[in-house]
Amino acid sequence: MGGRRILVLNGHPDPDPARFAAALAGAYVRGASAAGRQIRRIDVGKLAPPPVRTRAEFEGGQPPEEILQAQEAIAWADHLVIIFPLWLGTMPAALKAFFEQTFRYGFAISRPGEPVRRLLKGRTARIIVTMGMPRPIFRWVFGAHGLKCLERGILWMAGVSPARSLILGGVEQSAERRADWLDQVEALGEAGA
Repeated sequence: MGGRRILVLNGHPDPDPARFAAALAGAYVRGASAAGRQIRRIDVGKLAPPPVRTRAEFEGGQPPEEILQAQEAIAWADHLVIIFPLWLGTMPAALKAFFEQTFRYGFAISRPGEPVRRLLKGRTARIIVTMGMPRPIFRWVFGAHGLKCLERGILWMAGVSPARSLILGGVEQSAERRADWLDQVEALGEAGA
C-alpha cells in the first residue's frame, strides 16, 4: 500500500502558510511521505479559479490551465484529502469555485444526454473540516449540511466513495488541542486514510 497516490487539497482561500488548514495539509503530507506514499498537493488559496457562470460553460467550456492541471492531479490520485475551514456553514466560496471548475461534465460525471457514469469511481476521500463552533453543534444542531454537500453532492456523484470525515471544532480555543490534531492528521497520512 506504500505506493498509494494521494492528492492533498488545502481548501483554505488564504494562501498564508500559517493558516491551520495549511498546517493540517503539511501534517498529512509528512505522515504520508514517511510511509512512502506518492503525494501531490494543491493549495486553493494560490489559485484563482473563477466561478462557473453559465450552464454552457459547465457543460462544455474550456477550464483555465490551472484547473486542467488540477484535473490531471485528481485523475492521477487514488485518494483525495480535502481540508477546509467552515465558513457560513459550508466550504469557502473559492473552494466551491474550484470544485465547480474541476468536477465538470465529462471529467467527474458523464455529459448530459449520455448514459449516467460516475467518472471518478474507484477513488476514496478524507475530508477534514475546521470550525470555531463545537463539533456537536455542527453535527446535531446544523445537521452538518456543509459537509454533506461535499460528500454526497460532489464526491459521491462523481464516484468518489467512501468519503470519511474528521470534524475539528473549537479550533481557536487551545494550542494544545491543535498540536494533538496535527499529530492525529499526520497519523492519518501515514496510514493513507
